[in-house]
Amino acid sequence: MIIVEIPWIDPLEAAAAMASQPRLALLDSAMPHETLGRWSYLAASPFGLFQVVDGIARWNDAAIAGAPMEALRHLLRQHARPAMAGAPPFTGGAIGNFAYEAGHLFERFGSSVPAAAPGSPQIDLPFYDRLLAFDTIEKRAFVIAPDQACAERLVEGLEAKPRQASAPSALTWRDSRSRSEYEAEVARVVAYIRDGDIFQANLSHRFSATPQHGADPLATYLALRRSNPAPFAALLVDGERFIASTSPERFLRLDAGQDGGRVEARPIKGTKRRCAHAAMDIAIAQSLARSEKDRAENIMIVDLLRNDLSRVCEAGSVEVPLLCGIETYASVHHLTSAVTGRLKAGLDVTDLIAATFPGGSITGAPKIRAMEIIGELEREPRGAYCGAIGWIGFDGAADLNIAIRTLSYDGKDLSVRAGGGITLLSDPFAEYDETLAKAERLIAAFEDPARAEEAA
Repeated sequence: MIIVEIPWIDPLEAAAAMASQPRLALLDSAMPHETLGRWSYLAASPFGLFQVVDGIARWNDAAIAGAPMEALRHLLRQHARPAMAGAPPFTGGAIGNFAYEAGHLFERFGSSVPAAAPGSPQIDLPFYDRLLAFDTIEKRAFVIAPDQACAERLVEGLEAKPRQASAPSALTWRDSRSRSEYEAEVARVVAYIRDGDIFQANLSHRFSATPQHGADPLATYLALRRSNPAPFAALLVDGERFIASTSPERFLRLDAGQDGGRVEARPIKGTKRRCAHAAMDIAIAQSLARSEKDRAENIMIVDLLRNDLSRVCEAGSVEVPLLCGIETYASVHHLTSAVTGRLKAGLDVTDLIAATFPGGSITGAPKIRAMEIIGELEREPRGAYCGAIGWIGFDGAADLNIAIRTLSYDGKDLSVRAGGGITLLSDPFAEYDETLAKAERLIAAFEDPARAEEAA
């Protein structure tokens, strides 16, 4: 493997030049931050494809016997290489997604929890040995490839003339739930909490639209990005289908190298819609920080994640360095916490994912019963939404988001889901409004392109 620094090129310009290549994958720090959103990565033309469909692992379309995560572990070890000092955090490996329904691979649920749609991957992980890495803080770009010839071909590909395409606009969005239906379902969750079944559950609903002339992946992603920039954004393209995410939430980071085995999760729980008036916006953020309901919701999920991480981390290593901190994004303020730990010797990223997926912030507590209630009320697969998108390196490191603020296109319809954590103190009317606050920035990117430009 070689790493070559090249003159700075904006990741989006590079993505436009490579847009026609198969299996384009962009992990985009669209809201640059020294630690949360520093590096972006771009890859295409993978050398292999790992998928799990209907519970069966496949490598390049050939079925693999045995448990799916064991198959993934074996493949990652086949291509393992140590981390390089001074290199970007990711220098090759898998870039892809775990659908929410991948949870069926790790836990047993009652019949109410929907399986993935037939033929839809629970795990979709193309393997890349050549990519571009971008330091968005220092404005440095690197080519990573098996050899010099591969690196040169990758650079030559950046000279391709980008094709021009527009994002869908003036769409008519359909809500899978009316306000009254969603409020009634919130009331059902509150009743389950009163009965002692759960402490909280994350309840969502789906907005969908059918673009008249289809949807171009990169143009669609750029519209979302302008409207709702976020540190854990991503675009994953598979032919006509794609996933575009502008997520603010990290699911898991696993370090490799000298500090190997260090794990971080950053759950978001608690949301308030922002205000254009600066003083009022500050007051809204302060009220969120003091909110009894939102803090209780966040702390419950922190406890869940502490429990999940304790299954695979060294005894006594799980800590909470940040509890209920305020983070501000384009349309909302969030309460965010951080939970850290050190992975037990002999375990790896596949063990970590199996012990923690799906992220507790988008299920509820206790996790399994909350997911059963979610399935009973939502009555359909979530797909990419509330799964995880990111990279798993050949050096054993990983960084995955929680796929919220995420749009999927199946070749016909665009879909966006939005939800919120329901607790005993939840007000159904306010909960529905919170879901609108989360979805509106994504929807506005297509209904009013000028508004999205102003938000950039």
